[in-house]
Parts: sequence; structure tokens; C-alpha cells
Amino acid sequence: MRETPRAEPPQPRPTRAVAHTAGASCSGTPHRSDGRPPHTPRGVRQPDPLGRPGTTPPVPGRPALFSALVALAVVTWQVLVHGPLARLDERVSRALVDTVPRPLSELGADLGNLTVALPVLGCAMAYAVWRSRRIAALYAGLAMALVPLLVIPLKEWTARPGPLEPWAQGYYPSGHTATAVVAYFGAAFLVSKRLVPVAAVLTAVTGAGLVLRGYHWPLDVLASLCLGVLILAVSSTCTRRSSG
Repeated sequence: MRETPRAEPPQPRPTRAVAHTAGASCSGTPHRSDGRPPHTPRGVRQPDPLGRPGTTPPVPGRPALFSALVALAVVTWQVLVHGPLARLDERVSRALVDTVPRPLSELGADLGNLTVALPVLGCAMAYAVWRSRRIAALYAGLAMALVPLLVIPLKEWTARPGPLEPWAQGYYPSGHTATAVVAYFGAAFLVSKRLVPVAAVLTAVTGAGLVLRGYHWPLDVLASLCLGVLILAVSSTCTRRSSG
């Protein structure tokens, strides 16, 4: 009887790429199949505030920063020349003021007070120091110190009157909104990124309260939001570079 020949096991082709091979120096480090190292090795990732892998604090992308800078420049220009955007802003504000009970809008506006926002940031800074993240706490404090250094000259330069006080000047941009952005988002970055939505809500309530109560025009709030984004971006970049 004729014996059936046994099949030979498949042999690996010499040109086949291997997805995970040891490095050139036999270090055992995983490499890509094309020989390039991974984009973000685990060893260079910065831990988050709770010690988990990740990057902290987050830095807004360049398109977001560019958009914030352009928006701030355009709005400031319109306020200075009292252009169509500023006139539309005034009409919108008059339609919104006192559409909710004043105690409610005042409660929202008060979230931007220094007596409310600074203790929140101070507690977050203390927590960061306790977690041995002194550099992050330092730059968060410097970011808050930068708010009046930028807001006050802009107020004096634009000399915009207020919605309910046309005889007064210095309403653009909103210092309360800038304080809320830097304090609440700065605190969230120092404690946990999970608190970022809470910071966004607190900032939104602050801006809405200022507009609905008639303390600021909507463009005052928008400009301070853009300014706050730029301040946080500078603070985050400085923190990352100093930590690296």
C-alpha cells in the first residue's frame, strides 16, 4: 500500500515583518514593524494629578489658541471703533438684562468674585503641593496674578461704558469672567481632569450672570473667555517645560 507523504510545517517567509521584535541592541523594547520606535514611549509620559499615566495639564491645540487670539483681537477692535458687532452686542444685552430674577443672576455673577474664586484655586494649589507638584501649583498662581496685569490695561484702553452705567468706563473685558476661567479651570487641572466639566459650568454660570444682571456686555464676557484660554495655555506650556 502506498504511504501518503506527511505535510511539512509552513516555514516563515524571510521578508515577513514582525510587529514586535527586540530592539537593535537586544534591549527587549517593543518596536514598530517598520523599525521606528513608538510615538510616545511610556517612560516619558507625565503622570496625571492622581499618579496615573497621561499628560498634565492639557494644552489647547494651536487652532484653538489661534482662534482665541483672533477673536480677542476682532472683538477689541470692534469695541474701540464702536463697530457693527459692538452695536449688535448692545442690542442683545438690552434684550437679555433682567430676563431672570436679579438675585439669581447676582448669585451667578458672584462666582467670579475674588473672594469666591481665589479660595478654590488656593485649595487646589495646596493639594498640588501636597502631591509634590509644586511647579504646577506655582504656575497656576502666576496665571491668576497675570489676570489683572492684562485686564486692567485693556479696561483703561478701551474705556467702554457699562450696560446700566453709561456714564462709567472700564467694563471691557470682564475681570470677573477672566478670574473664573483661570481659577476654576486651573483648580481642575491641579486636582483632576474629571473636574473640567465642573469648571466649565461654573465659568458659564458666571458669564451668564454678569450679562443677565447687566454688569457686562456679552462681548466683555467673550473677550475674557478668550483671554483666559490664552493665559491657561501659557501656564500649561511653562509647567510642561519646567517639569520636563
